[in-house]
Amino acid sequence: MLGSNERLEFLGDAVLGFVVAEHLYHAFPEMPEGDLTNFRAALVRSRALAHVAEGLGLGEFLFLGRGEEASGGRTRPSLLAATFEAVVGAIFLDQGLEAARGFILRLLAPELERVQREDATKDDKSRLQEVAQAETGLTPTYRTVASVGPDHARVFVVEVGLGQRVLAEGRGRSKQEAEQVAARHALDNWATLRRERP
Repeated sequence: MLGSNERLEFLGDAVLGFVVAEHLYHAFPEMPEGDLTNFRAALVRSRALAHVAEGLGLGEFLFLGRGEEASGGRTRPSLLAATFEAVVGAIFLDQGLEAARGFILRLLAPELERVQREDATKDDKSRLQEVAQAETGLTPTYRTVASVGPDHARVFVVEVGLGQRVLAEGRGRSKQEAEQVAARHALDNWATLRRERP
């Protein structure tokens, strides 16, 4: 009886995360830690890995039970992503880190270009939300704490928080502008904020 690929998936997931993080660190030396985290999360999420696995035709080689086969398991994104991770784990065990690195980077190159194109259109609130959810599972919240000045030149002060903690403050001529500024400040200081998290 054949065993599952879960142990290989576990190993492949770790190798994949390391290789992608190392590549991004060297490829984007000026990029802040928050953006690096965002890029890594986008590259190793199930949808991206399933797309790569589909391109390799990995679904055709799976041994599935009757129920899984009947319910379309060969094209299920979560199963395809797990299969890709298992293949990475197998390559690492058989050929070592360099072979696994070459395999991963060659196949994820188109995904990296796609993520960069998509990221260019995102605002700071969107970026902060992706980073925060990827690392903490929490969604940032925004609270207007003050509005100062006359009506024709009012300035709004907004705090962005995560759970019970205030991450940063922003000021702007509108609440939306102040929220974007607060999110930008939180992203700029994300590495420090993460180290200080209890």
